[in-house]
Amino acid sequence: MILLKDARTRHRRLGVAAAAVGLLAALLTAGPAAATPDPGDAPAASEEVSKSTEAEVKAAIADGEIPGQDEIVHSDNIEHLVNIPKDALPGTNSDLAFQGKYAFSGNYDGFRIFDISNPKAPKTVSQVLCPGSQNDISVSGNLLFLSTDSSRSDNSCNSTTQPATEKSSWEGMKVFDISDKANPKYVAAVETACGSHTHTLVPERKNVYVYVSSYSPSATYPDCQPPHDGISVIKVPRGAPEKAAVVNFPVLFPGEGADGGGNPGSPTNPGVSKTTGCHDITVLPEKDLAAGACMGDGILFSIKDPENPKVIDQVQDNVNFAFWHSATFNQKANKVVFTDELGGGGAATCNAEIGPNRGADGVYDIVGKGDKRKLVFRSYFKIPRYQAATEVCVAHNGSLIPVKGKDIMVQAWYQGGVSVWDFTDSSNPKEIAYFERGPVNTEQLTTAGPWSAYYYNGYIYSNDIAKGFDVLKLSDRRTDPAKRVRLGELNVQTQPDYFD
Repeated sequence: MILLKDARTRHRRLGVAAAAVGLLAALLTAGPAAATPDPGDAPAASEEVSKSTEAEVKAAIADGEIPGQDEIVHSDNIEHLVNIPKDALPGTNSDLAFQGKYAFSGNYDGFRIFDISNPKAPKTVSQVLCPGSQNDISVSGNLLFLSTDSSRSDNSCNSTTQPATEKSSWEGMKVFDISDKANPKYVAAVETACGSHTHTLVPERKNVYVYVSSYSPSATYPDCQPPHDGISVIKVPRGAPEKAAVVNFPVLFPGEGADGGGNPGSPTNPGVSKTTGCHDITVLPEKDLAAGACMGDGILFSIKDPENPKVIDQVQDNVNFAFWHSATFNQKANKVVFTDELGGGGAATCNAEIGPNRGADGVYDIVGKGDKRKLVFRSYFKIPRYQAATEVCVAHNGSLIPVKGKDIMVQAWYQGGVSVWDFTDSSNPKEIAYFERGPVNTEQLTTAGPWSAYYYNGYIYSNDIAKGFDVLKLSDRRTDPAKRVRLGELNVQTQPDYFD
């Protein structure tokens, strides 16, 4: 490990040229092997577009239909307080976690700790070089957890990329001691089947359970071939994190044959990802409940016994959902929002051609009681602003804004920016605020924009893949009551009971 010190609400009519449509069509029809969910262990991807598309983007900027290159636009109720550019870690920015006056920023090259005691002027406390995509990040007490989902030469922070077929390859979870935020210490590593694309904490007084989500992106990964229909459960003793170990691998999609019991995907359901694991899981520990976004399936399950989670209900959407990416409960735990990562996080999907129902959020009511609860679809939500053909735009990570009696969340959309929307009426969700930048590139389809956008203690924090760390202030009578809610710690995939 190397510790690095500080070194308008416009409806866009922009169309998509044939080349861009062809690229997206290839992603949607070729099945999950062709898609690339989330950027890989490499710089942000770019894809050439046709000259006509390039000209169309530039014409739309000139006509005011979309913001200019890198131009910041936002609704009147959002203020952009500050941007902190990437520094010693040049890789792709990923997820965020919070504790006290600190924000923890994941990056494909490691992680960065900010002091956010003054949200208008965050200060870097430390930067740790520890490469390994996608470095999904969480914190609990004095422990920090980091996901590695790329084939590495070993489990150290000095590892290098190597083919997954190498017997020495390592993927899994890393654990750091952050009792001294200025000098994090690497204390443990746990190898997991198929690595760790994301992870979710189920914290207890003496132990932290870690649900590790991973899936098979292609036939080149020998340790996660279908059926890879479960999650790794790691038990980490708080007093002895070096003893962290996998204690179970519950199968969430039991079934016969090579595909197990998950969605078979293409070619049975063209454009839908075959379920070979979960992408992300969100838990509500206070209610012993969890929701899993698992490629071709959305699931609801009980975590009364954290080592042995039990599936309650399983739903599919073979019409409009391509890749179930993440999940968010409302405070009452009678709704869950699932996101669809159409195009695998590598396509321009926020346009008229794709429409409002594909690449959207799905709002589901949870009806019934106990183990008889069911997920019932109510509506889709998608940002109402069209993006350029060179802008990768996708429904991504977000969190609740804690307003009692209301269901409001903030969400990242890559180059679609940050959206605040209200789903109190499950059948009629509406956007109430937004922030975004114009295209980072007018000549290439480029992966950029907010990976995560979360509300924490009165402010919205966004981790932009390319631009760095943004702080936003939301001033709106509908969300102002949330400013009275203060948390000591927040991992968004471990949702707190805000009003307990």
